[in-house]
Amino acid sequence: ACIPPKKNRKSKPPYNWHLYKKRHLIENMFAKLKDWRRVATRYQRCAHTFMFAIHIAASFIFYLKE
Repeated sequence: ACIPPKKNRKSKPPYNWHLYKKRHLIENMFAKLKDWRRVATRYQRCAHTFMFAIHIAASFIFYLKE
């Protein structure tokens, strides 16, 4: 996992800060996608239609980024 170790630990396991930063961005994107009701409940029957809804939602999120 990418959770940073405690500061008082004697032997610290390897920790990749850049990987954790990228993972955090992806997790935030999934959290924002879950705000879109149609994507969160998956109304579409076909997989390609569902992917189209995800692309539309991601485009709006990217365009309206704060």
